[in-house]
Formats: sequence, structure tokens, C-alpha cells
Amino acid sequence: MKAVVYDRYGGPEVLQLSDIDLPEPAKGQIRVRVLASAVNLSDWEYLVGSPLWVRMIGGLFSPKVPVLGSDIVGLVDKLGAGVSGFEIGQRVMGDYVMTRGGFAEYACVPANETVVVPDALSDEVAACLPQAGGIAVAGTADLQQGARFLINGAGGGSGTMALQLAKAAGAYVTAVDNKKKVAWLKTLGADEVIDYHKFNFTEVGREWDKILDMVATRGPAEISRVLAEGGDYMALGGGVPTLLALVLGGRFCSRNHSIGMLLVPSGRALTKSVAQLAVEGKIAPHLEEVLPLSSVPEALLRTGQGDVLGKIVIKHRLT
Repeated sequence: MKAVVYDRYGGPEVLQLSDIDLPEPAKGQIRVRVLASAVNLSDWEYLVGSPLWVRMIGGLFSPKVPVLGSDIVGLVDKLGAGVSGFEIGQRVMGDYVMTRGGFAEYACVPANETVVVPDALSDEVAACLPQAGGIAVAGTADLQQGARFLINGAGGGSGTMALQLAKAAGAYVTAVDNKKKVAWLKTLGADEVIDYHKFNFTEVGREWDKILDMVATRGPAEISRVLAEGGDYMALGGGVPTLLALVLGGRFCSRNHSIGMLLVPSGRALTKSVAQLAVEGKIAPHLEEVLPLSSVPEALLRTGQGDVLGKIVIKHRLT
């Protein structure tokens, strides 16, 4: 089968479109014929091997899994031992960040993290939902009417869906991203947009009730001064030193507010919930482009550089 593979950490140049063996599902797995796979920032991190925690999970010196792509939509092709509740030919989806494998014609995925795709969702839309939608749902939980909410990195897949959910909850949303996305984010409903090339949001003299930070680069002292009394800061990703500083130092810098990491309860229940929100029209991923398997290196580079408006999806059989 065709797959985009890599055997060492690096940039897009280490990726190759190759013929590899068809995988066989292990106990508890399903083999799917991949229809579409969204590109996530986590794919870029697993490609370059940074931040350090990626290597701790994916292989210290070289990648354990040769095929990237964690958000997968596919047709059930074969059931592994012990798997029930699925039928051959059924269209399924999931966030398989630990096993990956979506940038290939076939992938073996854990059955217990897999849900059936609602008929109302296209392959492309469904592929955008599991990881990014799950982050958006977790990151906007408990938002109150009138809350001042800041999203740092608002122009990606997770950020744009978090923006939708926050506005639906009645929050006043400040979106932070690069200058290419400022005008676009305003059209999506952001109440104000900060270009991080011009302004550091921790130095504008403002406070927010809740902050969702897609890639943390600031320590707890900086974050503390922009959190309102009783406020909540959640970091999704970032370098290990920064995240450790936030988790440990946040306890000492807080004044009746919370500073820490966003823990996303990924899995079947969250994926099913996100899919239902999409069916109901409460979230809609912003799909910039659908590209073929051969364009995975380009798609990963654009995602890693923060140039994508929303999401890119790799579709294996373009029509």
C-alpha cells in the first residue's frame, strides 16, 4: 500500500511516499481503508521530534511509528481478535494520537477509540473533528455569559472551533494569532484580534477570565498578571520547561486563579460528542484545503509554520 513514511526526526524532507506492507490488526484493533486524515500540529511535533515530551512518547532517538496522521476517517476493512460492534464497510472515525497511521491507504486503529461517522458529515469534515474539536470542547467548558475569553493561537483547527463555542456561550472573545489571520478571525466572530507580531497579550494592560493557550511560551508570572480574579489559564502544548514552570510555578503566582495544563479526555465519548455538535451545526471546522497523499510534506510544513486558516485534510482518493 502507499504511505508517507519517515524513519528519523526532521523537517518535511525526511518524509517519503513509499510502498509498504499492508498492516494486520492486532487484538482489539480495526483495520480501516483510510478515506481522509486531518493534519494536526501534533503531527508536525511528531515529525520534528519537538517539544521533548514528543520523543518521550514517540521514540527518544527515532520515531517508533513510521506513519503520521492521527485524525482518521475510514471504512472498516478487517476486525482484529476480540473486536465486536463494528461491520465491514462501516464508516468510522477517531483521534488516534498514540497509534497514528492516517497518512497511508490503510491503518490499524484501536476499536475502543473508534466511533461510527454520522451520515450527515462528509469525510473531510469528520476528519477535522476528533482531536481539534475535542480540544475546543474541553477548552471552552464552563464558559459563562459575558466572560472575557482569550484564545492564543485562535486561527488553527482547535482555535476556530473554540471561538464558535465561546461565542455561542455568550463570551467576549479575544483572538490572538499572526497578522495573516487578523482580518479572517474578525469575520469568524472574534470581538477583537491581537497580532502577536505587534503585541504581547500579557503587556496590553488587560485581564481575562479564561485563557486557552495552544502553544505556551510564557511563564506563570506573565500569565498571572493578565488573569482576572478567579480566572483560569489552560495551556495545551509548549516546551517542557515552560509547561513545568506553569504547572509548578502557577501555584505560587496565582491570586485566587488557576494556571495549568488543559487535560483533554480524548476517546470515544468525546469524539462522539464532538461529531454530534457538528451534526447540530454548533461547530463547523474551517477547511482551508483538501490535498492528496503526496502533499503531506507541504501540508505539515504549512501547519507547523502556523500558516493554515483552520485545517488541511489529506484525502486519499481525490475526485
